Amino acid sequence: MNLLWLQSAGCGGCTMSLLCAEGPNALELLEGAGIDLLWHPTVSQASGHEVRELLAKILAEDVPLDLLCVEGAIPRGPRGTGRYHMLAGTGRPMLDWVRDLSAVARHVVAVGTCATYGGMTTAGENPSDSAGLQYEGRLRGGILPADFRGRGGLPVINVAGCPTHPDWVTETLLMLAQDALGEADLDALARPLFYAEHLVHHGCSRNEFYEYKASAERLSDLGCMMEHLGCVGTQAVGDCNIRPWNGLGSCTSGGYPCIACTAPEFEEPRHAFTETPKVAGIPVGLPSDMPKAWFMALASLSKAATPKRIAANATADRIAVPPTLRGRKP
Repeated sequence: MNLLWLQSAGCGGCTMSLLCAEGPNALELLEGAGIDLLWHPTVSQASGHEVRELLAKILAEDVPLDLLCVEGAIPRGPRGTGRYHMLAGTGRPMLDWVRDLSAVARHVVAVGTCATYGGMTTAGENPSDSAGLQYEGRLRGGILPADFRGRGGLPVINVAGCPTHPDWVTETLLMLAQDALGEADLDALARPLFYAEHLVHHGCSRNEFYEYKASAERLSDLGCMMEHLGCVGTQAVGDCNIRPWNGLGSCTSGGYPCIACTAPEFEEPRHAFTETPKVAGIPVGLPSDMPKAWFMALASLSKAATPKRIAANATADRIAVPPTLRGRKP
């Protein structure tokens, strides 16, 4: 399997995340799976005429392109020319390269939320007129048509995340290499189900506080961040707390609320990321599969039953009251 990786408008954070993969590292994993990395602008030695010749051979189909990975949103400006991002040394916009290479690729993989839906690159007034590969925000149809299919029959596979988890990228590529990823394995937004069928809430280290609706009031507090600090882990897809980053971390375990970075248009929630919008004191962003009335009834009962230990620890930056051990005293 031949893999070509391109980077467009973004911060390069998804590549940085991928390079943090351990045991084995990403390059060893790809090599062991028989995936040949033809070129990556950050990690490959080839440059200049070597890359131009490679791209020409791919377009001529002298070199088969099995996997095209694109990181970053694609600028279409100014006025649809794409010339805000020229692929250095080629005289052609990245917009044209991605479209032409997608036409000869067996599978096209959008890596990160910028490449999938536009992401942070499109926040604000989006002066570069950037878009994702097959989506513009929640709307299907980005720089590629809404009905685009790679030669393998799949739409663009959206490995969303800001940045995306290194395991999500490598697992997707390995499944494609083994013909083990079909359209039925993607959700409605073309994200692989192996991580998109989970919520960030699953496995969260703050779940005990969530159960009692014992809420943090500051980012340094230990309690649940849903009520006051903008956490949407009960609505956001991702197995971040089930397979921790680098084996031990996640946003919520690090004390920062989940901002649903795997979702389209997460970059503009219309409120501060660390604030929970409310109507009449009730959080707007309730769990997606629970009726509001049920949630309010449950929250009321939970708060009334909150143990003193949990209530005290929720608004502390460390364990203030340890668990009481039951049983006979020594």
